[in-house]
Amino acid sequence: MAVVGVGVDVVDVDRFAATLSRTPGIAMRLFTPAERGLARPERLAARFAAKEAVAKVLGAPPGLEWHDAEVVLGAGGRPSLRIRGTVAAAAARLDIASWHLSLTHDGGVAVAMVLAES
Repeated sequence: MAVVGVGVDVVDVDRFAATLSRTPGIAMRLFTPAERGLARPERLAARFAAKEAVAKVLGAPPGLEWHDAEVVLGAGGRPSLRIRGTVAAAAARLDIASWHLSLTHDGGVAVAMVLAES
């Protein structure tokens, strides 16, 4: 396996929470129903950071749909990515076979790091 790309994104949790409050429909546009079930703003901010990091790995091609990259929790609460649709198509063009994801939130910021391998 070879590293295809690395993406990192940082989100200010308070600013993100204010955006969600000011624009209620944005959560529906950005997150899947399962992701929206995580009502705490720092968790949503981390997931938004993950989606941004995925886009960076892919070179931010136009037409990516937010719902096509979903953060899911596995055994023990370990986060991983479920990709489909526009994101899966962009990943296939780059020969991406596996994704690695790390999320954190502390001190008012949420951070996501994504690594893609062929």
